[in-house]
Amino acid sequence: MEIEFVAAQAALADKTALAVIVFEGDVLAGAAGELDAQAGGALGRAVAGGRFTGAKGQVLDVHGAPGASPRIVLVGAGKADAFDDLAVENAAASAYGAVKASGLAILRLRLPKDGAHTAAQAALGVRLAAYRFDRYRTKEPAEKKPTVIKTQIVTDEADAALAAFPPYAALADAVAFSRDLVSEPPNVLYPEEFARRVKALESLGLEVEILGEAEMAKLGMGSLLGVGQGSTRESQLAVIKWYGAKDKKAQPIAFVGKGVCFDTGGISLKPADGMEDMKWDMGGAGAVAGLMHVLAGRKAKVNAIGILGLVENMPDGNAQRPGDVVTSMSGQTIEIINTDAEGRLVLADAVWYCQDRFKPKFMVDLATLTGAIIISLGNDYAGLFSNNDELSANLLAASTAEGEPLWRMPLPPQYDKNIDSVIADMKNTGGRPGGSITAALFIQRFANGLPWAHLDIASTAWKKPSSVPTIPEGATGYGVRLLNRMVADKYES
Repeated sequence: MEIEFVAAQAALADKTALAVIVFEGDVLAGAAGELDAQAGGALGRAVAGGRFTGAKGQVLDVHGAPGASPRIVLVGAGKADAFDDLAVENAAASAYGAVKASGLAILRLRLPKDGAHTAAQAALGVRLAAYRFDRYRTKEPAEKKPTVIKTQIVTDEADAALAAFPPYAALADAVAFSRDLVSEPPNVLYPEEFARRVKALESLGLEVEILGEAEMAKLGMGSLLGVGQGSTRESQLAVIKWYGAKDKKAQPIAFVGKGVCFDTGGISLKPADGMEDMKWDMGGAGAVAGLMHVLAGRKAKVNAIGILGLVENMPDGNAQRPGDVVTSMSGQTIEIINTDAEGRLVLADAVWYCQDRFKPKFMVDLATLTGAIIISLGNDYAGLFSNNDELSANLLAASTAEGEPLWRMPLPPQYDKNIDSVIADMKNTGGRPGGSITAALFIQRFANGLPWAHLDIASTAWKKPSSVPTIPEGATGYGVRLLNRMVADKYES
């Protein structure tokens, strides 16, 4: 999607749709009123003849109004006093959604308030809404294909908006990168291919190391390697480094992602129904990769580490069995009760490796870890578990600002005994009660006392369907925005 910032009086090209964002209760004020006058009152008649009030999410589509454009769209933004950054994004995304397959090539968008920041925020909304993963479609009907290839945001501060837009563009690029990873089919995106795509991010200035199974075995990563031993695909550990702080040796911050590129459940085989969705069991790694992408893309003034544990969980004759005992990099032993509780085994070694090698200020891990979090929080909130109140508060504030909801969950010490094992230091599942909590308590045993947070994003990594205009159905890229916001607000020098 090409983005331009233009003055209101700029000439309209052919095949241009006009969209005007309006406030509830005053839909024909400002630019909408000007267009109504040019169109001989056509907009006023359309408003009077229907139920369009300008409420958030409402769209009024007017075709063939004289003297203006072949198509005019009024987009409701709700109350004027609630027109914050997310409202700007969502309204702009709704405008794009209304005309994207119209046969027109250009969308010109008028906003109810001006300013470089508002214009750039609207452009971000359009960029996010325009994402689609269509590389494997060969017979899509022409009428379903998007035709809008350029969006013009009207502003009196076009030069300032253009100067303000690069960080937003970097964020949109990173979210798209994350969504692409999560959307790819598992025969295309397996651990080694995931690692290759991350390695290619060195073009942005990142440093990337890839550890194979031999290197991980030398480090004693029996927990992670046990998950992948049933696959013909080699497990990988991707280490992504960004040194953007003035002091390149300053203590970094760190993020760890679960990257199970496909999860059959292993010997504890999942039911067939819905198993195809397990291609996105690497959503945590996809989010961390996207975060490192945007930090490098906008040249963030911070030192940051991303660790991705990349495996496949397959039911081969060599696969890990329930009853096995593995030794983690930390030296702690783990009894395998259920091979479908594999993500925490990957994170156990990845988290330990991260804190042991890099000694970061804190670690945040992201994982599509438990179905139990969906039962607890539904499909809109991810679960936040943490041993640190300050880190939790920073994550929650960024979550609210970016519209990626989090809800803090408890880590009650009395539940920790549920993962004690009779024959090993711990077992990899504590049973159904409080399943998300005991999974988080398991990971906490490998944080080694460092400030740490765990985001269980099983509920938010994939939307089917999506009710958010900036998130098309499918991979969401959840986590990229909120972590980028937290870093920008709290940790850049």
